[in-house]
Amino acid sequence: MAFLFAVTAAMPAAAQHTGTPDMPAATGSLPPPPDREAQAAVVRADYRYDDLLWENDRTAHRIYGHALEAAEPPSGSGIDSWGKNVPWPFADRQLRSGDQHSYRGEGLDFYNVGTTRGAGGLGIWHDNKLWTSRNYVRHRILSASGQAADFTVDYAPWPVDVDRKVWETRRFTLPLGTHFTRMVSTISSDSAEPLLVGIGIGKRTTGSGAGELTVDRAKGLLSWWGPADGDHGRIAIAIRVDPAMIAGIRDDADNHLVLLRVAPGKPFVYFSGSAWDKGRGGFRTRQSWDAYAADEKLDFRVPDAPLP
Repeated sequence: MAFLFAVTAAMPAAAQHTGTPDMPAATGSLPPPPDREAQAAVVRADYRYDDLLWENDRTAHRIYGHALEAAEPPSGSGIDSWGKNVPWPFADRQLRSGDQHSYRGEGLDFYNVGTTRGAGGLGIWHDNKLWTSRNYVRHRILSASGQAADFTVDYAPWPVDVDRKVWETRRFTLPLGTHFTRMVSTISSDSAEPLLVGIGIGKRTTGSGAGELTVDRAKGLLSWWGPADGDHGRIAIAIRVDPAMIAGIRDDADNHLVLLRVAPGKPFVYFSGSAWDKGRGGFRTRQSWDAYAADEKLDFRVPDAPLP
């Protein structure tokens, strides 16, 4: 399977592992993995309101299914980021434990998406407000395991003020060896007028502070170094977009946002990355994460081939 990605073969020197960090105290243990080979994976958690979990050898994420809207309101289309420190898949076994928030030797979820955009969710910026979808309503897994996790989701139409509706199909692709998931988003509308899309990093999602933000417009980069969250450590998030598409960079109450000019029905590519400062990759400082996020070689071309 070929992917229109260009990822670095190794971490830059500043991001190499420099020792084993202190881990949170383990609470029990998970069932053993089927094998301990590095692998990417995507799983629909039908036992937990259809959460979609995807991960590779370096990072792990989750988005929420439509059923969760009624069970745990408010629930939305922000992207969750998990810490992990093993190369094999762990998120499904962690979630099945019933306590994904405790460290059981392989990773944990201590990132609180809430109603923010989390690690690279999006919305439509209109009238100084971000208009966002609810949880995904349909999915299709294209590659469940192996060299890449690859799937698509659909978001049902949502309003932009009272005059317009939009809806989205997004493809997520996370190969081995990178902290970045490629997103190919197609946002359609009942109006042909251009859209201003806001892609966000949630504020106050870990610890007790807002974290530290680095902006490099020339690189199309927003890089966030989260505050320490007790023994859990820090989560780092980055968004990379095509610099030629940027219309502005700003904040709202919940998110750091990069705004892109997008034509309805025309796909565009962006990347969402994350890391755990106690995980694989060796990111122990803001500077090492910023350097990696800025220098990772990413391809913003839209794939030529239609979805299989």
